[in-house]
Formats: sequence, structure tokens, C-alpha cells
Amino acid sequence: MKKFITVFILLSSLFLKAQTANEPIKIETSIQKISETEYNLIFTATLFKGWYLYSQYNPDEASLPLEITILEGESGYKLVGKADEQDTFKKYSETWEKEEIVFKDKAIITQRIQLTNKNISEIRLNFFGQVCETACINVDENFTFSLTGNISKEEISIDEKSTNLTKKLKLNLKNTSLLKNSTDSGTESSNGLFSIFLLGFVGGLLALLTPCVFPMIPLTVSFFTKQSINNKKGVFNAILYGIFIVFIYILLSLPFHFLDNLDPEILNTISTNVWLNIFFFVVLVFFAFSFFGFYEITLPSSWGNKMDSASSIGGIIGIFFMALTLAIVSFSCTGPILGSLLASSLTSDGGATQLTAGMTGFGLALALPFALFALFPSWLNSLPKSGGWLNTTKVVLGFLELALAFKFLSNADLVAHWDLLKREVFIAIWIVIFVGLALYLFAKIKFPHDSPIKKLSFSRISFGILIISFIIYISPGVLKNPTWNLSLLSGFPPPQFYSIYEQESDCPLGLNCYKDFDEGIVAAKESNKPILLDFTGWACVNCRKMEENVWSEPDIYEILKDEYILISLYVDDNEKQLPKEQQFDYLKKNGKVKKIKTVGDKWSTFQVINFKNASQPYYVLLSPDLEILNNTQQYTDRDTYYNWLKEGLTTFYEK
Repeated sequence: MKKFITVFILLSSLFLKAQTANEPIKIETSIQKISETEYNLIFTATLFKGWYLYSQYNPDEASLPLEITILEGESGYKLVGKADEQDTFKKYSETWEKEEIVFKDKAIITQRIQLTNKNISEIRLNFFGQVCETACINVDENFTFSLTGNISKEEISIDEKSTNLTKKLKLNLKNTSLLKNSTDSGTESSNGLFSIFLLGFVGGLLALLTPCVFPMIPLTVSFFTKQSINNKKGVFNAILYGIFIVFIYILLSLPFHFLDNLDPEILNTISTNVWLNIFFFVVLVFFAFSFFGFYEITLPSSWGNKMDSASSIGGIIGIFFMALTLAIVSFSCTGPILGSLLASSLTSDGGATQLTAGMTGFGLALALPFALFALFPSWLNSLPKSGGWLNTTKVVLGFLELALAFKFLSNADLVAHWDLLKREVFIAIWIVIFVGLALYLFAKIKFPHDSPIKKLSFSRISFGILIISFIIYISPGVLKNPTWNLSLLSGFPPPQFYSIYEQESDCPLGLNCYKDFDEGIVAAKESNKPILLDFTGWACVNCRKMEENVWSEPDIYEILKDEYILISLYVDDNEKQLPKEQQFDYLKKNGKVKKIKTVGDKWSTFQVINFKNASQPYYVLLSPDLEILNNTQQYTDRDTYYNWLKEGLTTFYEK
């Protein structure tokens, strides 16, 4: 059981994150005639740096092995044994606790076939495998080999217009070796996962302080500790109960990883979908009012009854169903918090991987008290008694939920260009919400389940003062020239240039920027300046953080303003349609067709084709003749970014 849980938890984080490099494998084919009836069909696969393809001979109970098979319904030929593989090596997997056989960088795989019908002119094979980095993608492609000399992948044809426009997307870049050595954002990514793990953990701690969960702690711990005379079995069962709580919440995140595997860009598409963001807004508002006490959200009572009955089985299975019962009966309090965690994860850069990290933190926070109080039962005496403070916690969470909801409405407004929820309007709404919270904390307003308050507690007064301080902090944000730029909230409100006041430009910080690559190139040639190519997004939190915390630094701002031509390409601008003459079908390497209809479609595809990357923010320094000046850059700190810009200028003017 222990090994199973360990492997399961490790696997839960081994999936593709949103907005990560797309199509990490490129497969080319060739054919070699051996005799009149035998041929070698050769697959040459090129892998992105850091990605691995698993061999046919990969051990059982490990990553999926490579398979080459004849397409269903085909006849007239057969495979001669397994394919021959070149340049494989062994790599130890901590997940599977065994050595795996993999290809890296390049794989040459030769499959011998034998004709059973000499009149056959084509051979059709399926290539199935798994490629992994910190994430895994399944490769499932069909190839057609013509015995007359033509070899092709099973493809859908596109018209001449689409072919020509596809060629225009491809740049003739120089110094592309710098792309392979680009700055690795793995550290920042790890920090992001840890941050959302902590947020999930805090969410779990808040859920503990709700009427649905808090009273369960002494009851459940007492049940386990009284199970045996020496208490050891009870302590073990309580700890196992906690482990199962964590397990269940991780389990809830797994379906979203399968979406990632089906299409690496799908969670990025979800995060910028206007109607899905509106859906999240409505759901979170609905959850907020349930926390206020106007109604209660519960799962069907029959679910809880069935799980409760199943828990009477006893043993490990019974304990698992006890944990599942807790998850179901506490849903009215945990559901809104989990909904916020789900919405925030799926509309962030980390996608399903961050969701798993958040769920793990949430489950761990819920589970810890059951294990700790079982180990130290005397601590139960120090627990505060249930009372009106539990409902107060719920109402406070309701206000926070309501504030969070407007972030998703803001995402929809930004992407759709409705111009309704400008930065100052967003901040004004937040001021109203937090003024309401302050009035509630000082007992000036009440909600349905509140107990009478004779005297304000010290903690309630202290928290109220903290909320008033926050209101004072964000209030200048409604002014045309705010006293400070709300750097602590960077990425949460709309960008500063999305304002009700007239701005110098619709670019970050009033800089002059181009939102079309070709127009930017013309400007760079005319001024003989290098280019800062900025792949960004309207709903990209880290993009706003970079602009408001790094670009705003005086020395960096002056460089961007005076020394570079800024080209900002919004990859999530999926509501702005391209002119009809610029819309086309893009044939992807896996044989699928992507419709390029919007500005976002064009620039996201442009980024993947030329830079083999689909994350934002993503920065490239170019000369006007498309020479890459240094390594690319992503989300980073102020000093690193400043030195990177200076290095690009030095390289440009030395040439």
C-alpha cells in the first residue's frame, strides 16, 4: 500500500504543464530496399533538448514503450520482428525505481517488413511512443511508405493559400543554436509549484476553520485513539486516514492531466477562453453567497450515506472510505475553496501540474491535524470550542471568494476587448468588497447565521485594521497618476495601460510598441535598432509582473524606451479576428490542421514554429536581419533582465 501511494503521488506530478514547449519530437522517414520482398522502413526522430523517447524494450511497469504496428485493415505485408534501434542508453527513473531504456536528442529506428503480396505499392504503419521531460506526451502518428519511392506521413492536404501563409510564418533566423541554450526557467517553475502548494496548504488550513470540518477533528481522533488499549493501532489508523485524505484530493486533479496529454495547448486555450472565465466568475460568486449563509451547497446525501456504510467494512479499505466520507460531507465548506484553487490553477501558467501541487497542499493541511492530535491526544484540550467564530470564518472567506471572482471576469474582459472592467473600475470594485468586509468585521453588517456580538475580539479588530490598511493601499489605483503602482498585486488587476484615463499608448508603461511582427521589423530597419520580441498574453500574470516590477525600473525602462524596438505579440488574443485574406489552415507536424483565424492563433503558432516554445512571457533579442543576439529570457529578476538587455546591445553594436 505504501509503495502504491508513493508511486501514485509521484505520477500525479509527472504530466505536461500548460504553456510549455509544444511538439517536442519531429519524425522523418526513409525507405531502403533489401530485396524484391523485403524493405527497411526507417524512422528518424529528432527530440527537443531534455526530452526522452522510450524504447520498445523499456521494462514492464515503467514508461510506455515504443510500438510500431500495421494499421488495422491493411494486408499484403508483415513486420519482421521488432524494429532495430540505434543509440539507446539507460536512465534510472526514481518514479519507477528501475532503469529505463531511452533515446535522447535523436532516435533512428529501422523496421524490416516482408511482402506477402508483391503487388502491394504502399505500406501503412502506426508509430506510437511516449516522450517525456518533466512532463509526458504520447506520440501517435500514421505514416504511409510508397514502395515506388515516395514516403509520407498520413496528412490532410491544405490549399495553396494556406501553404503560402504557413511559409510566411517561418522566419529565416540566424544563430538558432542560442535557442537550445536558452535560460532555463525550471527554477522559477519549481518556485511557482511550491508557491501554489503553499496557497493550497493555506486554503486547507482555512477549510479546517469552518463549521463542516473543525468539529470533526476531536470526534475522528477520539474514534481512532480509543480503538486499542495501547493506542498504537489507533495512531497508525489516524495517520493512514490522513494519508488517504491527501490521496483523495490529489486524485481529483488527475483528469486535468489527461487533457494536457491529449493536447499540450489545451489548458492554455482553457485559461484564455472568454466563456470559461465567465463561468468561473459565476461559480465563484455563487460559492461566495453560500459562504455568506444565504444557501448551502451540498453533494447528494446518498453519496455520504453510501461512503459511511462502506467505512464500516473495517481495515484499510474502511479507513479509505472514512476519508472519502469526510471529503463529501464537508463539501459545502471545502467546495468553494477547491473551486477557487481549480479556477486559479487552470487559468495560470502551470495548468494541471499546479493544480496537483495545490490539491496536495490542501489535502495535507486537512490531514495534518488528524495525525498530530492522534500522536499527541492531550493537545485536543487546547482546541477552541466550536462557536460563532466558525461562521465568521466562512463569511470572511465569502468576501475573499467574491474578490477573486472578479479576476476571472477581468480575464474575459481583457481577452474579448469589451473595455468594461478597466483597471480603475476593477480596483474600485475591490475597494467596495473590502469595505464591506471591514464593516462586517466591525459588526456593522450581519449575515443570516451570525451570532449576536456583545464585544469585538482582539483578533477581529486586528484583522479589521489589516483590511482597512489594504483598502488604503489599493485606493490610489483609481487615480490617473497613482501614488504607487500596487506592485504587491502585480498581475492581478488589469494592466496599467488598460485604463479609463487616456494613455500615451496601449503598450505597457506607455512604451511605444508594435503588435505586428512585420511592422516592427520595418521600424527596426529604419532606425537601425535591435528588437525586443515579447511573447505575452492579456491573461498572463507573470507578464504583468515583469512589466510592472522589472520593466518599470528606471534603468531598464530607459533601455526599452530608447535602445530597442519593442514588438509585443499577444498569443491569447483569440477574440480579435484576422482579416479573411489572412486566415488559413496550418498543417502541424503531427498531421493535424490548426485553424488560424485570430490574432492569438497566429502569434501562438508563430512562437512555436520559430522558437519551439509556447510559454509566456518569452523574450527574444533580434537584429533587424533576424539574427538572435543572445539566449532567450523568461520570467526572471530585475538584475538578470538588465544584464541580458545590455548583453544584447553589446552584441548588436559589435557586429
